[in-house]
Amino acid sequence: MLYELLVWIHKTFGTPGFGVFQYITFRSAAAAITALIISFVLGPKIIKLLKRKQIGEQAKAELQGIGLHVNKAGTPTMGGLIVLSSVLIPSLLWADLSNMFIILVLLTTVWMGAVGFLDDYLKVIKKYKKGLVGRYKIIGQISIGVIVASVIYFFPDSFSPSFHNYNTLATIPFAKNMNFDYKEVFIYIPAVIFIITATSNAVNLTDGLDGLAIGTVGIAALCFAIIAYVSGNVNFSDYLNIMYIEGSGELTIFTAALVGASLGFLWFNSYPAQIFMGDTGSLALGGALGTLAILLKKEFILPIIGGIFFAETISVILQVTYFRYTKKKYGEGRRIFRVAPIHHHFEKVGWHESKIVTRFYIMAVMLAIIAMATFKVR
Repeated sequence: MLYELLVWIHKTFGTPGFGVFQYITFRSAAAAITALIISFVLGPKIIKLLKRKQIGEQAKAELQGIGLHVNKAGTPTMGGLIVLSSVLIPSLLWADLSNMFIILVLLTTVWMGAVGFLDDYLKVIKKYKKGLVGRYKIIGQISIGVIVASVIYFFPDSFSPSFHNYNTLATIPFAKNMNFDYKEVFIYIPAVIFIITATSNAVNLTDGLDGLAIGTVGIAALCFAIIAYVSGNVNFSDYLNIMYIEGSGELTIFTAALVGASLGFLWFNSYPAQIFMGDTGSLALGGALGTLAILLKKEFILPIIGGIFFAETISVILQVTYFRYTKKKYGEGRRIFRVAPIHHHFEKVGWHESKIVTRFYIMAVMLAIIAMATFKVR
């Protein structure tokens, strides 16, 4: 909104200095700073409100039983409201709201944030033990997946005049000039649904230690910011020999806001956490990352950029599968990890929470560098 006003002033009155607002780099920096300011302003207020209303994290029985996180019960949750405000407001102010890339990623973020908020509301306020019933959560994830996929597949011209040439393509990493084409709608729509659902759930699983999820989301968002900028720039995309996606550069503003929001929330969520994200934040941020990968045609690079989320999810799948297999075969369930997701395994081994988070950050940065390297190692 602010972007349109400032550009109109520049074009109408030729006001000196206002031309800078046309540049993606300037607006991205402004979005990141705005997100940080919003986080620092809203954070203490929301924490104070949640404490007054006694809206705190419930103790998880499965962790209490093994002596983990006993002292975290009662910490304010639903902090995703801070993150969402810090992402959405700067995006609305500084991004081009007529850009379909921006519209879809904002829609996904709000949609999944609403699903997460409902889950948190039922768990924390209504005291429903399991929160939102799993099948309803899945319905929410599938619904937004269908919407995103349908717009991309059936209305490519709403993105740019050339988008129909690559709307169903996905970049294959480490391979020069090779893309995977989904082609058929009955393949593409399920693929988009799977990516958004899997990514939102993966970030949700990762949100188990102070600062872990929001920090790794921030690193992934910074990686996507670079990808969005070079993919939307005809010169950089040509130099790197990657797919030029007209109009996708506007996603740099959203990703910059996401980086700023992540840093801002980390201020309050770092060990010892003053507030937790809850599903309000984790499902929204996961859905946003999945949608960014789809819009930027980097679905196959997503497991590298989001390698931490991928590892957390795989650890749970392996644990559950092996437990069920051994229980059926031997009559007694056995475990690969002491606890899953894997960050709790390291806690049980004896690593301090902050050490686990720091080392996961290091791995996330390494994975981001590898993802960037795939642009030239082909």
